[in-house]
Amino acid sequence: MGVKNLWDILESCKKTLPLHHLQNKRVCVDLSCWMVQLERVNKSHCALKEKLYLKGLFHRIRALIALNCSLIFVTDGSIPAIKLATYRRRLNSGTEAAQDEIGSQNACSLRRNAGSEFSRMIKEAKLLGSALGIPCLDSVEEAEAQCAVLNAESQCDGCFSSDSDIFLFGARTVYRDISLGDSGHVVCYEMADIETKLGYGRNSLITLALLLGGDYSSGVYGLGPESACQIVKTVGDASILQKIASERLSLARKKKTSKKHDSASLNDNQLEPEAPVDSERQKEFLQVINAYLKPKCHSIDSEAVYRVLGQYPFQPAKLQQICADFFDWPPEKTDEYILPKVAERELRRFANLRSTSSQLGVAPSLNRMPIKCPVAEIIKPRKVQGRDCFEVLWEAFNGLKTSIVPADLIQNACPEKIVEFEENKALAKKQIQRKARTKKPQKGHAAAELDLKLQNLLLEIDSGNGSNSAPHEDAKKCDGMVGYSEARHDEEAGSESCDMSISPLQSDKTTTEFMLISPLQSNSTSTEFIDLLTPAPLPSSRVFPTCQNENAEPIVIPVIDLSDSETERSTEHLRRARDLRLFIASIKD
Repeated sequence: MGVKNLWDILESCKKTLPLHHLQNKRVCVDLSCWMVQLERVNKSHCALKEKLYLKGLFHRIRALIALNCSLIFVTDGSIPAIKLATYRRRLNSGTEAAQDEIGSQNACSLRRNAGSEFSRMIKEAKLLGSALGIPCLDSVEEAEAQCAVLNAESQCDGCFSSDSDIFLFGARTVYRDISLGDSGHVVCYEMADIETKLGYGRNSLITLALLLGGDYSSGVYGLGPESACQIVKTVGDASILQKIASERLSLARKKKTSKKHDSASLNDNQLEPEAPVDSERQKEFLQVINAYLKPKCHSIDSEAVYRVLGQYPFQPAKLQQICADFFDWPPEKTDEYILPKVAERELRRFANLRSTSSQLGVAPSLNRMPIKCPVAEIIKPRKVQGRDCFEVLWEAFNGLKTSIVPADLIQNACPEKIVEFEENKALAKKQIQRKARTKKPQKGHAAAELDLKLQNLLLEIDSGNGSNSAPHEDAKKCDGMVGYSEARHDEEAGSESCDMSISPLQSDKTTTEFMLISPLQSNSTSTEFIDLLTPAPLPSSRVFPTCQNENAEPIVIPVIDLSDSETERSTEHLRRARDLRLFIASIKD
């Protein structure tokens, strides 16, 4: 609890900060306060059986691990003697306080019951924290006092605690609450703000504890928060403890009297005679002041403190076993939850190393860093809750391959990876555009390609027949796929006519030339062609006279008869024509 009404008094100093505020900080955690918060979420038997409080702790830790927030768990030690009366009231004279005989004057402290349900929860939390690399410091007495001492001596950047008396022990930065939903936030109180806005120093807060009551004091009966604050502000922080020590309860009585008589100020000459009972109360005040100013804690140069200030390794195998025992999680589920967060923490540490090197005037390139960058490459940009992120490929890291990290973290840790990603992206875009241009169809390209394939086919058929084949057999093999040239002489002019029809089956390059005509070249006015898509007639040989020279015999050339008569078609011709049509159709497809 701490001090009565103190959180209400400090309300104007409360700040709600984003969870990112805890990045790269070292924070002490009053573990008992965290477990009480998590237990209050659900107190049902099912919640205890399923250990929902421990699952909540696990998710709270993993969120802080991703921010490279180093935690130190601090647990309560023995119960201070000055707090025993309060402790009994809270437990309603429970078994923990009744186990030892307590003398009101001679008791020093009371050892806590290690077998209680709450103590068991603390042990589970410590076990989970150790697997995640979180050290634990067992306090001599109060955990919040130990946290405050470490914070006051700059051994940590802040303290997590819901006990308001942590300020009275000397804490400077206190985080009262933490939330992971809606991007996460923490509720923070700074002692500097309390001093500036309210004018309360540590001495003033201790005085409020004496007047209002708390863990160590029952307070002054009938004195409310407004009156107590007025007393503290009237005297001032520098001398308030001396006043309260020397004048005992006179300050409080004078405040009450001034209210009754509308007195505007306090005067030392108006002090009332000291009642006998005040001596006992004065002794109590001094004990409370001494308990807050000089708490029993480990000193900062002790072995216990030195031990917890180091970095502890993450133990994945141990964590898998703990989660299997407590939550019935398979190893894959545990890794899915924690490995991306641990990898992000390592990247933040790498970024801090580069930043520190730059501040010292040393800025080595990425390849010359003493520690290898944990990011292998950037896969693609992503958006997570409106925040720019990158999906990255990790170097070998406990089996983790890819995860999503904030873009600003990549920029701080390894901006070279972003440059490399942008260059590869631009190069890939150019290659796609180049392929698109080469694949763009050109006008007439398909027709020309089909024509070329067809002519090659005819040439292969022609070259395979041989020059000594019989005219009729050669014509069968061609199946009407040969074009011919016809030269005519003008008879009306009286000149000697000369007709020439040359079959490629009998081509002699020294005397004749032949020409292959495809259906796609049918626009010539001086050339006839054979339609390859219709069956050709049965070939027959006829003799045509040709031109003759002096002292030379007429050349007799057998040619293919291109008759369209259906009766002249042979079975062989029909089969070959059908095969050829199928082949041409396949080429077109």
